[in-house]
Amino acid sequence: MKLWAILATATALALGQSSFSTTPLGLDAFLPVPDDNPLTAEKVALGRRLFNDKRLSRDETVACASCHDVKLAFTDGKPVSDGIHGRKGVRSAPTLVNRGYGAAQFWDGRASSLEEQVLHPIQDTAEMDMTLAEVAARVRLTPQEISRAIASYVRTIRSGNSPFDRYLHGEVAALNEEQLRGLSVFRLKGNCNVCHVGPNFTDEKFHNTGVSFKDGTFTDDGRFKVTDLPADRGAFKTPTLREVARTAPYMHDGSLPALEDVVDFYDKGGNKNPNIDGEILPLRLTPEEKRALVAFLKALSGEITEGGTPASR
Repeated sequence: MKLWAILATATALALGQSSFSTTPLGLDAFLPVPDDNPLTAEKVALGRRLFNDKRLSRDETVACASCHDVKLAFTDGKPVSDGIHGRKGVRSAPTLVNRGYGAAQFWDGRASSLEEQVLHPIQDTAEMDMTLAEVAARVRLTPQEISRAIASYVRTIRSGNSPFDRYLHGEVAALNEEQLRGLSVFRLKGNCNVCHVGPNFTDEKFHNTGVSFKDGTFTDDGRFKVTDLPADRGAFKTPTLREVARTAPYMHDGSLPALEDVVDFYDKGGNKNPNIDGEILPLRLTPEEKRALVAFLKALSGEITEGGTPASR
């Protein structure tokens, strides 16, 4: 029996099959799982080990966890991520919390499943810079085994039981007065829930807010690179707002350092450009409304679990 399998089995027994099937408060009870990659404790345990294994990178200095740090809600706190030899990526590392609920992966949606997504960073020359054959030989697993294990682990990375969730479930004191005012701004004057909707606070669609439009041109074409549709130029996927207080800096390029900056950006109506989404309009929020909205956004941070256990911070 392979050492990987022995270690994975031991961890799986410690986790228990049902430990990652409990839905955190506030999330959808249905977690989509492919028929050909059922969620098992053994596979999740293997995926966790691979997620933290630097052998997946050419010089063995970078793991998945390098850009998706549990202590930063599975982001890295940088505008763009660092790969091997200090190489820089072109976009900010998005949080992995609740990505199991996602319809498409990456800021531009170029991967249609987690199984596909997890293999991209391994092969990206700006990140891990390995071929699938090379990494398979190094860890003695097939590319399919690597893909299915890491994807299974990522599906267990979930965030729920936030103050907002507890408020919705009857704990009226879970939100203070300022946060309640912020909730009202979020739903009404701020128009935030037109895109940040549902249990995961995202419509999983692609919108142009003008972040990449600078000096009369797009610095990043976004979704257009995938669809080749002119209307998609400069559009990016709506990110979840779960754990948003822990995932600065913001936007696909990490260009906005703080939540206050994000609120100011939308208050001004985004950045005008030929493709800007029709819902992006000036909000004219008062300073008090802005502070309340930020306070509410902070109430969307809750408890993160991974592999069926509380995530370490």
